[in-house]
Amino acid sequence: MKYLFFILIFFSFSCRSQEQYLPLNTLMESIPPNAYVKDLSNELAPYVGVYKANYQGNEIILYITKEDTRPVHYTDQQFYRDALVIKYIVKNSTGAILQNTQNMNFTPDQKFHTIFSTRTRPTQNTIIFNYDGTNCGVGWGDIYLKKINSTQISWEYRPDDMVFTNGDCPQGTDKTIYLPETKDLIFTKQ
Repeated sequence: MKYLFFILIFFSFSCRSQEQYLPLNTLMESIPPNAYVKDLSNELAPYVGVYKANYQGNEIILYITKEDTRPVHYTDQQFYRDALVIKYIVKNSTGAILQNTQNMNFTPDQKFHTIFSTRTRPTQNTIIFNYDGTNCGVGWGDIYLKKINSTQISWEYRPDDMVFTNGDCPQGTDKTIYLPETKDLIFTKQ
């Protein structure tokens, strides 16, 4: 019985040691099915935290967390990636909440409100995020965060163009983009 136990442990460790990790900057087209794109160089950790900025009278609070082995569906393939996930709150000058995703539970198949990292540019100290937009996909695009120092990041949000026709969104749907559509907005770690 002891012999069987040791054999099982040996196979368990040998299977794990054969598991191949790919670096964060692996091109999507080069990722085999069910692979694991891992944060091998600990590039994501410096961005984790709560950050605040003010823009055009609104206060924006970012909650950045790291999620290991996040399932990713890209075209017809699936793989896993270590990623940063951003949740946020936007408040107006009176403190009223305009938009809040802080307590939303994001699933890999969720289409709206999710912001997650898709690639890094280590030489530029930058991480690129995909934003699926809000109601009906309003505001979908890319967000670039650049680490300035240990307490500050620079924000750039590039929403993609979207034209809505009748029937795209239910009547009365809020189509406002609350995230700051700007470049070089400085967020400070709290």
